[in-house]
Amino acid sequence: MKKLIPFFCLALLFFLGNIQAQDSTYKSSSQSPYKTSFKVDGPVIAAGIGLSVLGLSLIQNKDSLTLTQLKTKTRSKVPFFDRGNAGQYSEQADNDSYIPFYVSFGVPVVMMIANKNEREKAGQILVLYTETMAITSTLFTLCDGLVNRSRPFVYSSTEDWRISEAPDDKRRSNNSQRSFYAGHTAASAAATFFAAKVFQDFNPDSKAKTYVWIIAAAIPASVGYLRYKAGDHFLSDNLLGYVIGGATGILVPQLHKIKAMKNFTVLPGSGDNYKGLTLVYHIQ
Repeated sequence: MKKLIPFFCLALLFFLGNIQAQDSTYKSSSQSPYKTSFKVDGPVIAAGIGLSVLGLSLIQNKDSLTLTQLKTKTRSKVPFFDRGNAGQYSEQADNDSYIPFYVSFGVPVVMMIANKNEREKAGQILVLYTETMAITSTLFTLCDGLVNRSRPFVYSSTEDWRISEAPDDKRRSNNSQRSFYAGHTAASAAATFFAAKVFQDFNPDSKAKTYVWIIAAAIPASVGYLRYKAGDHFLSDNLLGYVIGGATGILVPQLHKIKAMKNFTVLPGSGDNYKGLTLVYHIQ
């Protein structure tokens, strides 16, 4: 995820230079189902980048495991539904996971270039893509920085803490305390589900929609499987990352749809111990 920060910064510069043009283009064309706004999307992207940097700082400052703590990392200490890969470690699977991981980031761009409807609104789509990844990165890095959960390879596959496929220095490093939740799976899902959602919104009558969604679902699933096989994340970590990433990839474009925006109502709300705003979405 740290490698995504430069992408966010470059995309933010692109955003600042093109958002006004996208607003005016939208007003003169009915092809785009989305509405973007500098006043709304700019701060969201900027906040996402800033909070991601904060999250990365928290991650880097995590404590390593002591030898005493490592001795407690036995298979029985793992919840029963996550014991399938406790003590498992595969450097090859870890390396292989980066292939579909990096491919996923190119899917929205390739589909945008290949599809004429999307290509005509390239600037607007890139803004939404950047916002999607900024939100995904924020959720992951803050959670990863604040929650300590040992990766599967830290644990032993038996009740003898010394039995593990991973070397002890790797098991004790602060990076080993980053199992919750699966950031690679989340980022991959956000990118591919975003691509599928945008394709569907720009091409609602296309017969290819089903195949696009199948591919969008398969790529992050392969990332999650390889991260599981590598011993980097438990099953629950990958499932949560998949759901959060996929939901973000779908919701960001959905909330920018013109019809969806009309269905929102913001009302002041207050009670005995609070004051704030109430956001209501009307389903039609």
